Amino acid sequence: LEDTGATAAPHGSFKHVDTSLQNGFAPGMKLEVAVKSDQNTYWVATIITTCGQLLLLRYDGYGEDRKADFWCDIMTADLHPIGWCEQNKKILKVPEGIKDKIPDQEEFLQRVLKGACSAPANLLEGLHRGKNPLDLIAPGSRLELQNIRDSLEAWIVNVVENVGGRLKLRYEGLEDSDKFDQWLFYLDPFLHQVGWAAQHGYSLQPPSAIRSLKSEADWQEILKKVKVEEEESSVPTDLFKDKPVIGVHSFSEGMKLEAVDPMAPFVISPATVLKVYNEKYFMIQFDDLRPDSTTSQSYICHVNSAGIFPVQWSLKNGLHLSPPPGYPGQDFDWADYLKQCGAEAAPQSCFPLLTSDHGFKENMKLEAVNPVDPEEVCIATVTKLKDSYLWLQLEGSKKSVPDCIVSVESMNIFPVGWCETNGYQLRPPRKAIGISSVLFAVVSWVDRDVHDGLKNQELNSSDSVVINGKYCCPKIYFNHRCFSGPYLNKGRIAELPQSVGPGNCVLVLKEVLTLLINAAYKPSRVLRELQLDEEAAWHGHGETLKAKYKGKSYRATVEVVRTADRVADFCRKTCIKLECCPNLFGPQMVLDKCSENCSVLTKTKYTHYYGKRKNKRIGRPPGGHSNLEVAMKKPNKRRKRRKHFFVHKKKRSSTSVDNTPAGSPQGSGGEEEDDQDEVDEESLTEDSTSEHQDELLEESEVSEKKSLSSSPTQSELSHSLAQDRDKRKRKLRTFSFSDDENKPPSPKDIKMEVAEKLQLDSNPLEWSVADVVRFLKSTDCAPLARIFLDQEIDGQALLLLTLPTVQECMDLKLGPAIKLCHHIERVKLAFYQQFAN
Repeated sequence: LEDTGATAAPHGSFKHVDTSLQNGFAPGMKLEVAVKSDQNTYWVATIITTCGQLLLLRYDGYGEDRKADFWCDIMTADLHPIGWCEQNKKILKVPEGIKDKIPDQEEFLQRVLKGACSAPANLLEGLHRGKNPLDLIAPGSRLELQNIRDSLEAWIVNVVENVGGRLKLRYEGLEDSDKFDQWLFYLDPFLHQVGWAAQHGYSLQPPSAIRSLKSEADWQEILKKVKVEEEESSVPTDLFKDKPVIGVHSFSEGMKLEAVDPMAPFVISPATVLKVYNEKYFMIQFDDLRPDSTTSQSYICHVNSAGIFPVQWSLKNGLHLSPPPGYPGQDFDWADYLKQCGAEAAPQSCFPLLTSDHGFKENMKLEAVNPVDPEEVCIATVTKLKDSYLWLQLEGSKKSVPDCIVSVESMNIFPVGWCETNGYQLRPPRKAIGISSVLFAVVSWVDRDVHDGLKNQELNSSDSVVINGKYCCPKIYFNHRCFSGPYLNKGRIAELPQSVGPGNCVLVLKEVLTLLINAAYKPSRVLRELQLDEEAAWHGHGETLKAKYKGKSYRATVEVVRTADRVADFCRKTCIKLECCPNLFGPQMVLDKCSENCSVLTKTKYTHYYGKRKNKRIGRPPGGHSNLEVAMKKPNKRRKRRKHFFVHKKKRSSTSVDNTPAGSPQGSGGEEEDDQDEVDEESLTEDSTSEHQDELLEESEVSEKKSLSSSPTQSELSHSLAQDRDKRKRKLRTFSFSDDENKPPSPKDIKMEVAEKLQLDSNPLEWSVADVVRFLKSTDCAPLARIFLDQEIDGQALLLLTLPTVQECMDLKLGPAIKLCHHIERVKLAFYQQFAN
């Protein structure tokens, strides 16, 4: 999205996806819950909110009082649908806390349960307990599918795969063949639970396309088998309650209209209502005027079917209507055609009203099914909008297809990220790979002779290209054995490709620098080191590079050379800028031992030998505009004051002895500039994607440091260092947030922390929300206490939290989540040791 300057289509525009994400429980539903103080009695509770398999409940009778709200786990708590106590002879009894408010229990229950919605029984009991309703459509489940191509008969299909509600279906009886498999979203109007055909008077018959594959006796035998196994493979009918309701149509046989073939939705063509089955369904057929034509495409529709339009709709919207095959000439005229056919146009009243209030706009990105190959889901761009219809350009499809015409309510389109969320392969866009596909499209600075020569040369056959060699860069090697310096992460450097190129100098070097930025501990810092100085003279070509760090986006103009003779020197100077071995990357491959002997140097020695210390602010390139940009607002005064706190912190740590191994993110070589680095980044405005927990942590850091002097004296620093050393001797240290918050703590830190036991004064099962917040504020996770307060997490809910739940429901990065869960585990351990018996 950033590279193309496009925006994602809003998630709210995909109603079928929103429906599929509902877990079956909704705020306002009621259920019967065991009373905490007396496990043999139950009372009615209302769902306040849901979080995965956790429910926040409130006993009926507390009204708007939130103090008694409590969390419980669907999988372990004693929860039941309304009416369960009466059926199982259990006692419904008012909890002690609200006994005075409910003098007449029977009258109160009649009043609160009148018209109430009970939580689904199948999600509270039995095999389906705690499962997402969508997960109940498991491989092996059976459904009935109407045949939309030739008749209204239905046949049983088996679910082969369920991808976020998008089902791969195989006809019953074709277990060993995938030739006739279909992909449909589970809310498709033509897909039903087993038994639907019999209930609505339709016959169960295999489609004509597969009927000849088996004898009639075999098909009847398959039907008998399905009826025997019906209960085992059936899908709960509740799943289909949100399906679109099919209304009554007013079409008549012979009416003309415009239509799009759902199997090839690329053109709009004239069509005829061929047959009316009943008040709900009718068949249309695409017109074909060729005398030798025996068959024509047809499919079954209902009043809300997508892709059917009144006559002249294309003309009114400035769209091309594809004439029927065999039509004389290219200029199609509906008036002449209707007169020629002796037919009438379907009136406007037959068609549903179209709306433009859907949230989609041109150039928005989404994910869409390729109609030619439904196995593929591709990146799609909205190229045109007309009423309720989108024209989508599919990127990366195996076979190039024209723009697809789809309804905004289509169940074959999905929001950005849907494939990733559901673990399905999204077809990547076709990227220009190597010189053969990129260079010839961007030849503004390449000689014509070079261009013509490159087209005829096998570029991968040689390490360097010498064709009018002025602009052609040799291969750039990443020498993974060389010293990576304090800025670059050795592990990420090791994952880089062996080489890049050969090709155009600017393109190759831009790719190399982008890989290096992404391999940094702090990409924004490396980008700042590489950016063009405002005082420097331009000797090459300015390229805009990007970096992301901690939810912020940065841009800078970086100078790259344009000619091959300057590549080696450019690579060496860039390496020295980044305080890494001059041979870390460049046109020379280090086969055995680096000529710089960099492997024996520690960071301190290496920085002294190759390093540079320059404490300057971010410069401006020619033109007067800021060279490093982040979107949104200007920094406020409080952020500027934080400079002193960072300096103070780094001064304390920089006096420690350098004993870190090469390639580690710690060490004096990298820390000497950390204070300046933090100041530069803090002086920038934040990107809109900054994490909420980052802000909390920053606020906590400021509040903790307020008592410190903004410019401490040497004696104060010495005293502070002495106190720190004493504290470390007396108390086991805890691991802290690393620079990369996704980096877990070292095993050594965890072992030391486990040894520290926690003594509790009260049973955490009885903790209120305030007690939980008070406990968190006593730990180094104090900045996260606000989240617990907002989400009203009491002691019981605290003990239910796990690492995945914390990450998902609190939107925490891995580092803070692990740190928080460490304290939760300490509480759990203390609970088992002190109160479990």
